[in-house]
Amino acid sequence: MTEAELDATLNDLARNPLKQTEICGLMGMATFTDDATQVRSEFKALRTLFDRYNPGHWNTCSMGMSGDWRIAVDEGSTLVRIGSAIFGSR
Repeated sequence: MTEAELDATLNDLARNPLKQTEICGLMGMATFTDDATQVRSEFKALRTLFDRYNPGHWNTCSMGMSGDWRIAVDEGSTLVRIGSAIFGSR
């Protein structure tokens, strides 16, 4: 989802809330690459969006997986997905 799509979606949800659904934050994945600089840049951009759009009650900025979780935490992730580090590759 692009930033424009995020903006449009959140504006639409503000006008037409979904019953029984609550958005609690944003989730993103970095490009599958060994380029740590690119991964860091993408996580930094997601955290910037989280901070910009957070209406005050969001608590989750989910980014990072087994291979890049340290960078994600450095850039402000509040939730990482590390399944393959625990369970191994699929």
